[in-house]
Amino acid sequence: MMVRCSHPTGEGIDMTNTPDGEPDLPPSLRFLKGLVITLMITMIVGVITVVGLLVTRMPDARSAAPVLPENLTLPEGLTAEAVTFGKGWIAVVTTSQEIVILDREGQMIQRVAVQTDAGP
Repeated sequence: MMVRCSHPTGEGIDMTNTPDGEPDLPPSLRFLKGLVITLMITMIVGVITVVGLLVTRMPDARSAAPVLPENLTLPEGLTAEAVTFGKGWIAVVTTSQEIVILDREGQMIQRVAVQTDAGP
């Protein structure tokens, strides 16, 4: 199909000689374009993989946290600073630089004084 367009000078312009699609790229740019597309696909797959692994491998955030026994009491004058749980025992670090180790029922097993270097 030939399309004629009138020009202000009065001559017709042949519109059949239009470029088809994208122009041909030089070989080096074609290679670079392929590398960029490959990198993009690799990064998309990588992000999907990381998100999938985080979702499936992370422990359940609502999992049961250790519960302190109801009858757990520290010796008179001690204040808890930190608590950690082991298999069959509970360790309480006190503000007086002691570690009190209790069994699961809250009975004291051991009391350890922590020696720290006060420094200069």
